[in-house]
Parts: sequence; C-alpha cells; structure tokens
Amino acid sequence: MDSGNQGVLFSDDAPWLNNDHGYRGPTASKAAGITYRQLDYWARTGLVVPSLRGAEGSGTHRLYSFRDVLVLKVVKRLLDTGVSLQQIRTAVEHLRERGVEDLAQITLMSDGASVYECTSADEVIDLVQGGQGVYGIAVGRVWREVEGTLSELPAERLADGQTTEDEFPGDELAVRRDARRKTAS
Repeated sequence: MDSGNQGVLFSDDAPWLNNDHGYRGPTASKAAGITYRQLDYWARTGLVVPSLRGAEGSGTHRLYSFRDVLVLKVVKRLLDTGVSLQQIRTAVEHLRERGVEDLAQITLMSDGASVYECTSADEVIDLVQGGQGVYGIAVGRVWREVEGTLSELPAERLADGQTTEDEFPGDELAVRRDARRKTAS
C-alpha cells in the first residue's frame, strides 16, 4: 500500500491541509496517543504511512501530514474499542476506496468486531436500534482534537527540514539545531 492512497481520504484543496509542514514520528505518535513502536509498526506494515516523507535509510526521518496524524488517531480509537487490526485495515481501505471527501462528517461505529460508516444521524440511529453499533467515533471531533494537540507541538517545514523558535515556541531542541546549522554555514 503506498502513501499516495491515503490522500483520497481528504479533499486535497481543503484549506486546513497544510502540506508545507509535517510532523516527525515522536510528535505524530504523541498527538495520536500511540507509542512510537506502534507508529513504526503501522508504517512498516502499510496501515498508516507518512505521506510527506518516508524513512529511506539511516539518518532520515519520517514526516507525517495532518491527515496522517488524524488517521493514526482514528485507528487508535478503533483499537480502543476492541476492533482487531485486521478489521481496522479493512475499514481504512474501504474509506480509501470510496474516496470519502468530507471525512469530518462521518461517524464510525463499532460493535467491537466490525466497523460501520455512518454519514447521517438516521444511519447512526438505525445501527444502534439494530443492536450493532455500541461505540461511535465522530471523526470531526477527532479532527479538532488533533488540530489542538498539534498546535502545541513542533512541526517541520517540508521545504528545508527545519523547525524554528518563532513558529514553534518552546521547541528548545529545534532552536539549538538551527543555531548549530547557522554557525556551520
């Protein structure tokens, strides 16, 4: 599964998608509420791969987009409901195949074994009344959570691979790296 497929979950011209900035693995895993080990495993197995930059040998860092982090968080929520990784892979692939353009309007429902996609309140009610859905994930709410979390974490400019103190206050390590680069030039 290649990283290009992940983009169909979102409209590429959506104003909130800023592909000039990305998030390294530790930041992406923190924002999604998963361990770095999970992040690495999911990237290696193709569940959620970084769409901005993959790891290509030693010394390179994966760079995840906002959309990647959102998918990571949704996958984490599905895992929390008891859904198996195999079912999650099926659900994520289904969403990719459908080319859902407004993911924020979807509620994913789970009974712990299967995942159901609902795009209206009536569908949610029908599913719950049918006794199938017991856990719902409003993707729009997850989206807002990810936005809030990432706004407080360091990002990296894709063009030059640098973070700056002006853009990301409190990232002391990035400031030190920038200072070292400037003195080396």
